[in-house]
Amino acid sequence: MNVRENRALFATGAAAAVVAVAALAAPASAAGTPRFLSQSELPPHSSSAWTAGPVTAGQPDPLPLCVGDALPSTSVHRVYRTDLDTGALQVTVVERDARAAKEFVALLRRHLDSCAKDVMAADPEVTAKQKYYGKLSVEEGAYVYGVHTEASWGASDINLFSVGRDGAVVTVVQWGEMGSFAQAPVAAFKKTTVTAVNKLR
Repeated sequence: MNVRENRALFATGAAAAVVAVAALAAPASAAGTPRFLSQSELPPHSSSAWTAGPVTAGQPDPLPLCVGDALPSTSVHRVYRTDLDTGALQVTVVERDARAAKEFVALLRRHLDSCAKDVMAADPEVTAKQKYYGKLSVEEGAYVYGVHTEASWGASDINLFSVGRDGAVVTVVQWGEMGSFAQAPVAAFKKTTVTAVNKLR
């Protein structure tokens, strides 16, 4: 899958993703499912309110950049959008125990650590750079990354990712829009990540 396809869950494609998810997958049962972020808990947008899709069982479709290939069929996810070019995604996985969850976090982090390199290997028309924004002290910890992609046809996208764990439950949060690292709301995204991990209890 190349970056053109992956951008469907970022930036301007987020609205289409909400429609596709709602139409093709049944909502996940609330019983036994960790709580998800509400739209008010995402980084504020300067000129557009967030809306949230349903909490839905299964992998997101299309799969998100960087971590998509690692997400199991037991994933539960929620897609968020604005009226403009900003979108977000939360994916939660309940593992069999805390050890398995810790290993899954390590797998996701390996995917994120090599994200820029993997993106450029998959599509020679795209240049990618990434940053690691550190570990957050919440439950068993959360890790925050940023990835900027710039394509030969002019597209420039910035995405933030976080991976966090509480016991046997792992969550991934992604935020993206057209722009560069300078536009990334890192502090607000870290706050969102802390909220997301705290809601896994």
